[in-house]
Amino acid sequence: MPQSDPVYEIYAIRYARHDRPARENFIGVDSHDSQPLDYFVWAIAGGGRTFVVDTGFDEASGRKRNRELFRPVREGLAAIGVDAATVSDVIITHLHYDHCGNHDLFPQATYHLQDCEMNYATGRCMCHQHLRLPFEADDIASMVRKVFSGRVTFHDGERQIAPGITVHKIGGHSKGLQCVRVDTRRGPVVLASDSTHLYQHLQEEKVFPIVYNIGDVLEGYRTLWRLGGDIEHIIPGHDPMVLEKYPAPRQELRNWIARLD
Repeated sequence: MPQSDPVYEIYAIRYARHDRPARENFIGVDSHDSQPLDYFVWAIAGGGRTFVVDTGFDEASGRKRNRELFRPVREGLAAIGVDAATVSDVIITHLHYDHCGNHDLFPQATYHLQDCEMNYATGRCMCHQHLRLPFEADDIASMVRKVFSGRVTFHDGERQIAPGITVHKIGGHSKGLQCVRVDTRRGPVVLASDSTHLYQHLQEEKVFPIVYNIGDVLEGYRTLWRLGGDIEHIIPGHDPMVLEKYPAPRQELRNWIARLD
């Protein structure tokens, strides 16, 4: 009999935090309330393999942008038994500084990236200060070096990375932003990354101020609903509520790592 596709475990690993007013998280909202952002990477385990989604930033990059590093990404992965040096596949949702740093953390990995995200981050749009603001030249140069060493696999739209794991181009926040859909024991779970920073963005059709195309952001929300089905199967990229909604794998990992499957 043919074997069924793997059913994966998914972990959200918080590595940093930024306290900020709510008005900085939305276009057209003038609020003085505090609304912090958490910063995550994600690990997908199953079928004898581990996939990492995004690579975060390191302490130096955090200091440069006044972001508080909670714990290094390497430590978060090690806490769930993942040795970064042995990870074979890294999915980069987009090339903003907080999603593609820690350049040397995964020396054996192939990186999965949308074609148009690399085109965007190395093309004429980066001549405009507003559009290049969330990018770091060193991050992009590091990814180019990985291309030349044969360690980047490019995708155009929807693609299966492994049985039960697919990527889907969203765009909007960054031109080549992609989300990841994963089969789990509770059904498909969509790692939205910055397709929706917060649950509120998706549920109220609000838009984060760093954006390439607002229309693509709003259409991307429809894609997330289609892929996930309901809010319980969609995981936003920066919402502190994720650590409240989902259990920690072990008691000592509370407020650090959540099990999403």
